[in-house]
Formats: sequence, C-alpha cells, structure tokens
Amino acid sequence: MIPAIVARNVRKSFGQVEVLRGITLEVRFGEVFGMIGPSGSGKSTFLRCLNSLETVDDGDVYVNGEFVGYRFQDGVLRQLDDRELSAQRMRTGMVFQRFNLFAHMTALENVCCGPMVVQGVAREEAHKTGRALLDQVGLKGYYDRYPVQLSGGQQQRVAIARAMAMKPEILLFDEPTSALDPELVDEVLETIKALAKEGRTMVVVTHELAFARDVCDRVAFMDEGQLVECATSAELFGAPKMPRTRDFLQRLNAQAAA
Repeated sequence: MIPAIVARNVRKSFGQVEVLRGITLEVRFGEVFGMIGPSGSGKSTFLRCLNSLETVDDGDVYVNGEFVGYRFQDGVLRQLDDRELSAQRMRTGMVFQRFNLFAHMTALENVCCGPMVVQGVAREEAHKTGRALLDQVGLKGYYDRYPVQLSGGQQQRVAIARAMAMKPEILLFDEPTSALDPELVDEVLETIKALAKEGRTMVVVTHELAFARDVCDRVAFMDEGQLVECATSAELFGAPKMPRTRDFLQRLNAQAAA
C-alpha cells in the first residue's frame, strides 16, 4: 500500500527566510503522526503545504499517491486551477488554530455548509450527518448555538466536526489547542484521541507533549525548518537520538515541573 503522505525534499521560503529546508518524511494510512518543535520551526507551514494552502518552492508532496497542487498532462507538469485544487483539498480536512467558524451560522449550519455548497449534498442528508458528527464530538443538543454562545473548546469541536463532514481521507490539525484557555484544552484533546482510536489517518502539529507521547504512533521533531528526528513516540520521548531533541524535551519537561 502506498503511504498516505509522501514529502520529498520540501523547501519553502518567505522572502529571504527559508522556512522549510528540505523536509522528507512519510505518513502511513491509519497512523497518527505528531509534529513537535519550537515556535517558528516550520511545522504549521509544512502542514499547510500538504493541501496547497502554501505552495512549495522545491520538492514534491503526494497525498494518497496524487501530486499535490500539480498534475502531469501530456508529459508536462502544470499547476492545478482553483476548481481542481478545491477538489484535491477535500481529501484532507484541516482544523486550524483559530476556529474560523462563520459567526452568522449555528453550529449545525457551520458543519453542513461545506457538504451542501461544495459537494451538493441535500439539506436533509447534510443535517442528519451534521447532527451525528456534533454528537460524536460531544455537542449533542448544541446544534442551534451560534459561535458566540460556545466556549473556545466547544467552537474547536465544531470545527473538528466541520472538517469531518467533508469525509476526508486525512485530518490535519494545526495546533488545535493553542488558542484555548488551559482548562478547555483537555476536552479538545479527548475528542482527537477518540478519533485516533477509530483508526483515522491524522497529522497533528502540537505543543502538547503528553498528548503526542500517548496518542501519536510516530512523532517528528522539527527545528529551524529542518526535520531533526522522526521516530515512534516511545523512542523519541524515551530515548531521543539527537542532542537537539534531547535539549528541547529536557527544557520543556523542566518548565512543566517548575
């Protein structure tokens, strides 16, 4: 079976700043793949490259064997147009740091908007699926609440249900708890843990090291735009091989213990 995601020598710059410096990795189907590292290390930029929210300057990205953002046609590599990009992006559901919910829509309407508008799903079917997804993320009975009536954790769970409503093959999480008050973090992490138990393919950029250690199958540590180390969660947190990884984990563990 081909991997769910293949990245080969991915590079990305913003102006003179090289944010990604040759990232090469693979994610298997059914795997929960974590990405950790200091702020500014390129984790979120790499995640956005997986569904063409950012275009790479060099290197290749494949999702389920399909070249992301491009297609060979008559022996020539051409960039996908907006319609083709939208169709390709539906294969990866993105959950952002900020919830990005439509303020004028209820929780149910936020979840159902994509399937109805983009995929042409009938309203009754979309609402039935949307209610089931909100139930799944612990928001039964919150269907008619507007974002302003929800806590940050509840809004993020609506955002997770919204991503799932498009029936993506892969879920991408970009620091899904970073915008939350500390007491609301656990409810979102528990939702992601439940999805992991279903065998979903997920890539999770996170600062929650305990979550990465306990839930992720493998974890990549990034620093200064480079992939420093990638290993099983047990190996990376229990016996990291690279000095930079050890220093990062020791510093964060010391801060947590203080």
